[in-house]
Amino acid sequence: MAPASPTCWADLAARRAEDVEFRRVWRSAPGSTLLHLAIHGGGIEPGTTELADAAAGRADHFYSLEALRSTGNAALHLTSTRFDEPQALAMVREAEHVVSWHGAGGEAPVTYLGGRDEALRDAIGQALSAAGFAVTLAGSDIDASNPRNICNRNARGGGVQLEISTAQRKAFFARGDLSRANRARRTAEFSGYVTAVTSVLPGGGTPGGR
Repeated sequence: MAPASPTCWADLAARRAEDVEFRRVWRSAPGSTLLHLAIHGGGIEPGTTELADAAAGRADHFYSLEALRSTGNAALHLTSTRFDEPQALAMVREAEHVVSWHGAGGEAPVTYLGGRDEALRDAIGQALSAAGFAVTLAGSDIDASNPRNICNRNARGGGVQLEISTAQRKAFFARGDLSRANRARRTAEFSGYVTAVTSVLPGGGTPGGR
């Protein structure tokens, strides 16, 4: 029987070895009001750490929990409504705007848009659509409407959650390979996607240049 998923940060930290099975990475950008999150990074939802990192650049705040196991990374999946890791919470609470990057299943390239910041959610959706990416509003199971979702625990009480299908994330990396070793080999589609998202974020401009 597969081990139960963690119920909170203390549970995860007690059961899993940091810097062996997972690691936390973050950086702050003085003056920014925007945080990019990838709480299911590394081997949990591959590609999300890289997307959040690239979108933040050096202009905005960045946080990711990366799973490092060779297999079985789903055992480190702490749901968005239960994600209470202290560093992440502190950064979210200080941010006015939050974009939370996630991976969804699916063999069609699409992004499911959610979160309580509907104005920013819709702006991101329009920018992605204009850049040629398929988008749709998320269903109730992944729409990040719960105030307890970490993307909504910011100063404004609402953030954006991007659920990016497997097929779409594969298109961001050479040969459609989501393995850890290959995720440094990014395609033009990766850059186009990140540019589309960041073009409508507070401050505007290109990643790292806002």
